[in-house]
Amino acid sequence: MKLIYICGPYRSDSPWKKELNVRKAEELAVLVAMNGMMPVCPHSNTRPYFEGIQDDKFWLEGTLELLKRCDGIALIDGWKNSEGSRNEYSEALKIYFFENNEFVFYDHNLKMIEIE
Repeated sequence: MKLIYICGPYRSDSPWKKELNVRKAEELAVLVAMNGMMPVCPHSNTRPYFEGIQDDKFWLEGTLELLKRCDGIALIDGWKNSEGSRNEYSEALKIYFFENNEFVFYDHNLKMIEIE
């Protein structure tokens, strides 16, 4: 079974907007599951009730480790507006070019993206 990492904005300037970002990620995670792949949704792992347990560095390093163990990445619409998502995308490109050229990139509609 393929593991697909959900990539998109998490942080925001209000708790409600952060919650909307989590819900958007979970919607894409459901789509991934409906297509027979296992979603890895770090947004769900770092919901506000996890805040304060560890510092940001812990969560950022941990989510990148999750990404490295996946077979692909699904990009939420608007991912380019998030510094964290851009970093995850850059890491995914490293995986594709240097470790696993079968790593797959999907857009927010779960359409494959060609990487050149």
